[in-house]
Amino acid sequence: MPPMPRMAGPGRPQLRYEQVIGMIERLIVDGGLVPGDVLPTNKELAAMAGVSLISVRRALDELEHAGRIRRHQGVGTFVAAERIFSSPARAGGLLATLTGDAPTPQVDTQVLEVSQGIPTADIARSLELSAREAVWRILRVRVIGARPMISEQSVIPVRLAPTLDADALYDGASLYDLLARRHGLTDAFEEQCLDITVPTAADRKVLKLSARDRVARIRGVSFTTDGTPFDCFQQVYPADGFAFYLSGRTDRHVLPVPTATGARKAWNVVPDRARQTV
Repeated sequence: MPPMPRMAGPGRPQLRYEQVIGMIERLIVDGGLVPGDVLPTNKELAAMAGVSLISVRRALDELEHAGRIRRHQGVGTFVAAERIFSSPARAGGLLATLTGDAPTPQVDTQVLEVSQGIPTADIARSLELSAREAVWRILRVRVIGARPMISEQSVIPVRLAPTLDADALYDGASLYDLLARRHGLTDAFEEQCLDITVPTAADRKVLKLSARDRVARIRGVSFTTDGTPFDCFQQVYPADGFAFYLSGRTDRHVLPVPTATGARKAWNVVPDRARQTV
C-alpha cells in the first residue's frame, strides 16, 4: 500500500485539510463504504467539516495520491480499490509478477492479436536481430475484477520460436510456459524501464481510460540463462491501480533511453504484409 497522507504529530495542531482527511477516513470506515461507492460532494464535505473548499480539495489530492479515492471530473469522488502489488522485475510471465504476500488476484487474459512482422530498429537491436528478421507479436489484455487492467505486447524472434501455438494462447495458455516447453526459452532475468506517462489512443481504448488518466509503462527484455534476449515486451498499467516493487541487475544496458517523443513510437512492430497473420 502507498503511504497514507501525513497527519499531525505530537505537539503540532492538525491543519484543516488534515482534519478533512480524518473525517473522510471515518466516513469510509463507519459507513462501511466499499470500492466504487461515491463520497459526498466537495461542498457537502466542506459543510460537514466546517472548512473551505480549498481545504477539501487539498485533502482529496492527498487521498488520491495515496490511492484511497478516485475522482472523475463531472461525475464524483469514489472509494478506490486497493492497489494491486506488482513486482515486475521478478522473472517469468506477467502473472508471476502479481504474486506478492497478498493472494494472487483473479486475472483473465484476452488475446487480441498473434501475428508476424518486422521490428523497429530499437527492438531489433535489443533482440540482437539482423535487419528485417521476422518476429512474432502477441497483444493481450489482462482483466481483473471485470476491469481491463494491463495491456501487454510481447515481441519474440521467429528464429528462436519457429512455431507458436496461437490456439493455445487464445485458450489461455501461458506464453512463457509454451516458450519454455517447446523451444527451451526460459526467463532467467530481465531488464526493464518504467515510465509514468499519458496513455496513447490505443491505451485508452484497450484499458478504457480518459485522456487525463496516467499510466505506468514498462518496457523490458527477457533473457535466457545464457544471456540470449528472447522477448521485448511492453506492459501498460493504469497508474492508480498498482503499486510497484522494483529490483534487479544493474550490469546490462540493452534498452534505449526513452525520450519524450520517441519512446512509445519506437517500441513497436511493423506488420509485414508478405507474412501470414496467425
